[in-house]
Amino acid sequence: MANFVLVAGAWLGAWAWDEVVAELRAAGHGAYPLTLSGLAEKRGAPAGQQAHVADVVAEVERLDLREVVLVGHSYSGIPVGQAAERIGGRLAGLVLVDSNVPVAGESFADQLPEPAALRADLAAHGGWWPPLPPAEFAEQGLTVGQIARIAAGATPHPGPSLTEPAFLEGPLSALPAVYVKCLMDWPEPPPVVAGLVADGHWRLVELDTGHWPMFSRPADLAGILGEAARTAKSGGRTARSGGRTAQSDR
Repeated sequence: MANFVLVAGAWLGAWAWDEVVAELRAAGHGAYPLTLSGLAEKRGAPAGQQAHVADVVAEVERLDLREVVLVGHSYSGIPVGQAAERIGGRLAGLVLVDSNVPVAGESFADQLPEPAALRADLAAHGGWWPPLPPAEFAEQGLTVGQIARIAAGATPHPGPSLTEPAFLEGPLSALPAVYVKCLMDWPEPPPVVAGLVADGHWRLVELDTGHWPMFSRPADLAGILGEAARTAKSGGRTARSGGRTAQSDR
């Protein structure tokens, strides 16, 4: 069985993974949701991107985990992807859930269509990125209750983590990764990911839901994570096949 360290995206904390964690533990896996510095119960402390990378590495080392599958959602794909390089032989695999990916020298803001708009928003809110209003969660496969839960739990996101650049020691192709693309949000993965899939380095899994599958499809997401762990233990043959796996009817 694998040990999953799960990190949600902007505005969210460990609480976002409650239903997925229950599914993983019921299947016999270790599941360790992590809140990044400055968010949720750790709110209020400014934190840069490298602090978030350190959060992930420190949690793996604190718990002395082996056979680790790191899971990063949305923004957190950037620090989680960097952490995957830094935990060495503890890493079994990486799963990026509808996420950004680290690109050396680039920040989260740099990957947006209008980086200046995000920087202006941060400046207008004292260096913090305010959570989305509930209306922004429409048409993402979420119930009214799920939207209310996200909105109630979301906290402002520390701006420095969004504007600091990523640091990578090697190519992303060296990481054994599965990318989960949530089709309601946007049907295609980022160009960097599409290239890694086309070249046979990463595996793409499609899920017919919105950008927050830990709320809208927790059992299906847990199933994808479990399959990623099994693939990693088999030596990553499937992950290197370049295949596209449909999960829309799970």
